[in-house]
Amino acid sequence: MITSVFRKSSPFNYTIVVFLTLAFFLLVQFKQGIWHNSSLTIGTSIGIIVLVFASLFITNFIVKKNGLTKSSSFSILFFTLFLLFFPTVLTNFKFVISNFFVLLAMRRLISLQTLKAPKEKIFDASLWIFVASLFHFWAILYIVLVYISIFFHVSRDYRNWLIPFVSLFVTAVIYSFTALVVERQFIDNLTNLPVVNFRMDYFKNTNENLALSMYAVVAVFFVFSKIISLTNRPLVLQASYKKIIIAFVIGVVIFLISPNKSNDLLIFTFFPLAVMATNNIEYSKNKINQELVLGITIILVFVSFFLQL
Repeated sequence: MITSVFRKSSPFNYTIVVFLTLAFFLLVQFKQGIWHNSSLTIGTSIGIIVLVFASLFITNFIVKKNGLTKSSSFSILFFTLFLLFFPTVLTNFKFVISNFFVLLAMRRLISLQTLKAPKEKIFDASLWIFVASLFHFWAILYIVLVYISIFFHVSRDYRNWLIPFVSLFVTAVIYSFTALVVERQFIDNLTNLPVVNFRMDYFKNTNENLALSMYAVVAVFFVFSKIISLTNRPLVLQASYKKIIIAFVIGVVIFLISPNKSNDLLIFTFFPLAVMATNNIEYSKNKINQELVLGITIILVFVSFFLQL
């Protein structure tokens, strides 16, 4: 029943996802009393929901433009569901905007398979990743995915391997100029960024622990189903799917090594996991299994959301 609704891409499906996202976003905001705070806080909240909707749009664009999924709305549905796994993500501006720039980078890296304007795409992807790292430093790990993409598609031209350094220089110049005008302690900010923390005792309560456990079960299921079925996918798309899997692994690493750890950090895994979840639903021949997988995911999401609210 549910899968039949989102099997096609239609304005009605997008409306459902947008309404669902907005409704739960407002619920989180009012629950935490955000709208009773300063105009700056309200402005930040508006910025978050705009970025979330932009992230949904980019997610839909990436999967449709590059043929990662069939003509359905499952990808944005799953992205929204994973977002609701951890309600506090909807109040964390830095992580939302950092993930937004990572998505912009993913858009360029996935499209690198067409071999059209590869240098421009490598430059853009690297630039977006370095910008993302300004909001959360360890997003810089996605630069590994840039080099993996170069290896997959355009490794013969040595100049492609040097382009990320140009992007790094451009980002450093822009940041330095901005920081000198706005924040003169920018050198201290930079030197304090690369901190590693593997401690996992950050949970505020058992509900967060339970939410993480449920998300981990869902993630393991979709990732392993993708790995097992990878060789059955069209050869032209296998490199793109490998990049999706690697992007998920990088997101997990960011969660594991980041200081000030929280479940919000898992936002970096939402896009690649949404793609893998969509593939699982679309390529499953058993309709009952499709309904069960999507239904169980929705139930776990709602349980997780309201436990943490």
